[in-house]
Amino acid sequence: MFAIAARRMGYRVHTFSPETDTPTGQVADVEIKAHYDDLIAVRSFASNVDVVTFEFENVPAATAQAAAECAPVRPGGSVLHITQNRLREKTFLRDHGFPVTPFKAVNSIEDLKAGLSEFGCPSVLKTAGFGYDGKGQTKITAADQAEAALSSAGAQEMILEAWVDFDCELSVIGARGIDDSFTHWGAIQNDHRNHILDVSIAPADLPPEITREAVAITRAALEGLDVVGVLCVEFFLTAGGKLLINELAPRPHNSGHLTFDACVTSQFEQQLRAVCGLPLGSTELLRPAAMANLLGDLWPCVRGEAGEPDWAAACAFPNVKLHLYGKLEPKPGRKMGHLTAMAESADEAVGLVRKAREALRRGSGRCQ
Repeated sequence: MFAIAARRMGYRVHTFSPETDTPTGQVADVEIKAHYDDLIAVRSFASNVDVVTFEFENVPAATAQAAAECAPVRPGGSVLHITQNRLREKTFLRDHGFPVTPFKAVNSIEDLKAGLSEFGCPSVLKTAGFGYDGKGQTKITAADQAEAALSSAGAQEMILEAWVDFDCELSVIGARGIDDSFTHWGAIQNDHRNHILDVSIAPADLPPEITREAVAITRAALEGLDVVGVLCVEFFLTAGGKLLINELAPRPHNSGHLTFDACVTSQFEQQLRAVCGLPLGSTELLRPAAMANLLGDLWPCVRGEAGEPDWAAACAFPNVKLHLYGKLEPKPGRKMGHLTAMAESADEAVGLVRKAREALRRGSGRCQ
């Protein structure tokens, strides 16, 4: 979707990935296949473009540094370094006065036991790096589970977080230009299933003062990290009405995919505008909208049958947009695409997008 936005505005797109025929590669002008630690290839890639950005946080910091020798990297490699590691991210946020869930670094069983004694149970043990959609997380409900939880994680840096009693999860996606200009898409409400984002709703059904506070925190995070580009701040709203930052994502975010259809300027176009030094566009929400993720579980062959979801059935809803990412193999839990519905109200949009997704399940056939 970023590459589509760039091509629509007349830019040429080069993409660098360890794989070929990737979703971006299918749209890009040039697709380079090389490993991220091949810094000679990285420098060659960056030497042939005017600006570099990244699509997810698990790009090694050394890769961003090598690219920056040849072209501007936006957001900068320092942002990537902080946000790709939960412990560094939480420490940065805490030390700069942002509201975060209580946490503790875990490098030994003694650290873990001390943390459980402080936070109580349940608590959540997470890998410090390379985790998303619930991966690398273990809920500890009793102190006697500590050794087994740490052992199953293996020898790696961990972080323990206190359990949060929250009413809802929300995100604010903001953008910052090279001139320190700021825009945002308001608060987006997020419903998760099995730790994976299921449905996002805009506008969120929240008190105005909560939305204002969440937007203010997001702007402060963009400025504190010196981000040029898009940043998503994921929040918990506690039962007591307090906002706590759960995670940061210095890029277009899944919860903002609905902006591709529902807003004057999508998060993808805004990322392009920011990193290329253009003025930021209007983020006006044209109509209330809801997005539903399409996971690989919807493909019948994943469940021992052949065939695809019934795309025509979903497209029969005139106010629903279908987006498929071009991923070659459906797997359970893998995000293969999404549906966006627009309606007169957010509640109506949610109902519509859920009905359209359910209609996809009519695909049939059997695997050989």
